[in-house]
Amino acid sequence: MSNQRRITRRQMLRGAVAGASGIIAAGILQADEQRVGLPSGATDADPRIRGPFPILSTPFTASGAVDFDALANQARFVDWCGSPGMIWPQAGDAVDLLTTDEKLQGMEVLAATARGLRTALCLGVQGKDTAEMLVFAKHAERLAPAAIISRPPDSGRTEDDMRQYWRALAAVAQRPVILQTTGGTAYRGPVPSVPLLIELAKEFPHFGYVKEEAGPVIARTRALVAAKPPIRCVFSARGGLGWLYESRLGTEGLITERAVYADVLARIWELQQNGSDPAALKDAYSKFLLMTNLSETHPGGGLRGAHLYLWKKRGVFQTMVSRHYGPGSTIPASPIFSELNLTAEDIAEIEFRFDALKPYLKSGSPSFAPGPGRE
Repeated sequence: MSNQRRITRRQMLRGAVAGASGIIAAGILQADEQRVGLPSGATDADPRIRGPFPILSTPFTASGAVDFDALANQARFVDWCGSPGMIWPQAGDAVDLLTTDEKLQGMEVLAATARGLRTALCLGVQGKDTAEMLVFAKHAERLAPAAIISRPPDSGRTEDDMRQYWRALAAVAQRPVILQTTGGTAYRGPVPSVPLLIELAKEFPHFGYVKEEAGPVIARTRALVAAKPPIRCVFSARGGLGWLYESRLGTEGLITERAVYADVLARIWELQQNGSDPAALKDAYSKFLLMTNLSETHPGGGLRGAHLYLWKKRGVFQTMVSRHYGPGSTIPASPIFSELNLTAEDIAEIEFRFDALKPYLKSGSPSFAPGPGRE
């Protein structure tokens, strides 16, 4: 990426702050059907925005830098697995420890990679406030992904804060927007209510897509599914822990940082849709949950941890490096990172469980061309 294309955090934030008040003053509610290319009163969901949309895990080099080549190859891997969609940057996988420049560059790398893939790309746009969120939203719009996903603002403290924040996003976005119902590590505000999500879905034809992971999940899921339309698609989340049950309630996909199992997720989705083999569906899902339970016994946390070993095993990552928060979940001035250390016993247990997934893994392996992230 050339120096001319690289935009610094300060430049982007200065422009966003200047532009945010102008957007609001101009009338955010003008984001109507015609602007997003939909007919008046449109209620249909975009057929591309359903099914498994795994969140990509951020790969790092041995020096703690973002490995953009591995990020691009991860997108190719998810596409090879047959997953309908993919998302980045979004996870609780310490995504807050990425700099603005790293997020912007990663978005560009994935957008360039996705042009040759079938899997729909969804880019994550959020921030501590509206101005910071708009930095990422405007950049994502220029890259024209299939969809955008956004969680509540870190500084939000009331439901109206969320309403105004997402209305500002509606004025910029011109594609389906998935609203996540929980915030990041710094968020201390309320859970967005079901009535607020329905209100925004009525107001904006490109809203109405929801990643539901806030409690009480089952009651909220039932209410959102019952509100179709204007609600367009409800995704399960929470690591897939309730996916099979929630799918029977009407969810139409899964959003979770489990991209290393993208082929298994695609197979579970296929079995859900065709109903051809209930026994295989329960078997595949149970064995998938066995992998997610590694967080209970292995080091490194639930979102990365033992799953990093499988990213290396499957030929996508070169390291098992992760970044870490400082004391009290603070963001350190410079990256704190380390390589995950697993014992022989740890690895044997991962292999034992992963072996049970073999009937649902795609055979062979993807070929990785040189990624667009290498400078």
